[in-house]
Amino acid sequence: MLIIILYFFIVVVAIQLSYYLGIFGRFAFAKAQKVTPKKLSISVIVCAKNEEENVVDFIPLLAEQNYPDFEIVLIDDASSDATLDIFEGFEKKYPNVRLVKVKNNEAFWGNKKYALTLGIKSAKNDYLLFTDADCYPTSKEWITAMSSQFTMQKTIVLGYGGYEKIANSFLNKLIRFETLLTAIQYFSWAKAGHPYMGVGRNLAYKKEEFFNVNGFINHIQVRSGDDDLFINEAATAKNTTIAYTPESFTYSKPKNKYKDWLIQKRRHVATANYYNTLDKVQLGLFYCSQLLFLVLPIILLSFQFRWILVLGLIVARYTAVWIIVAFSAGKLKENDLKYWFPIVELILIFTQINIFILNTFSKPVQWK
Repeated sequence: MLIIILYFFIVVVAIQLSYYLGIFGRFAFAKAQKVTPKKLSISVIVCAKNEEENVVDFIPLLAEQNYPDFEIVLIDDASSDATLDIFEGFEKKYPNVRLVKVKNNEAFWGNKKYALTLGIKSAKNDYLLFTDADCYPTSKEWITAMSSQFTMQKTIVLGYGGYEKIANSFLNKLIRFETLLTAIQYFSWAKAGHPYMGVGRNLAYKKEEFFNVNGFINHIQVRSGDDDLFINEAATAKNTTIAYTPESFTYSKPKNKYKDWLIQKRRHVATANYYNTLDKVQLGLFYCSQLLFLVLPIILLSFQFRWILVLGLIVARYTAVWIIVAFSAGKLKENDLKYWFPIVELILIFTQINIFILNTFSKPVQWK
């Protein structure tokens, strides 16, 4: 039995190394990206529901972008706070702001995709750039950096949406590491020619891509997924690229309570259940191999079975993963996280197990 477990462990390590070195290394070791400004008319789209505190601070940062031709489409999704009033003030203040007011629709009540669809249809430009109401760009060159990756063939651009750093907060490091790992995966798979998701905090695509798949209609019943489910359906090796220059990043305020972050992650994980079969298999294999990498060596080492070989495999895996994480973190300006690996990875794995169990017995909360 122990020899079978050892062989199984070797296979698990091989799978992990294949993912990290074979796939994730495509992003980690990628050359620095250049920004060549394009003369494209851009519509920046922001959908908000009860975000009065965030939009006051962040919408002006969008309006101050150093870009010659862009509009901002602000969508108020039937907010019950002062969001609409604030948006109306921005519409008067900034000549390039377009306001879309969404009223509750019985068929699509509380569905962000319905609100976004109205905003997309109202946008006057063909190239769309999305961010969330609680996000802000890292520089005044955000539109330039994201739009520079568009070409005649590349009509979908996946960007990085990170979270602010909070000093002396371990939860913050956990949140940011999970975000980093997710970005490594979707950037790497896109470079490998198999894009499978993006994040609405920083995402761009040509309007025709939206209509090519009939918008969100094929997953309209799923309250979330206006970003990753859309990309999962619309993105291909030919039409998708990535943007990872520092000027292209957006940031948002992270959760400061583990419970709130867990609710957010439960929603994301539940949405992933609607990915196409191949993507669910590759994600499932990756996370299962992570878990088995923790469990199997414990069994082998407890019996001191081929312990030198087992330790060698553990060291090889952690060394490879640390290198990939370190190089990727450097590209995404998350350098401090490499010093907390593998502690945050270990906790994240058990958090994912917890999320799987919780989602099995109850549904996560959706669009507020």
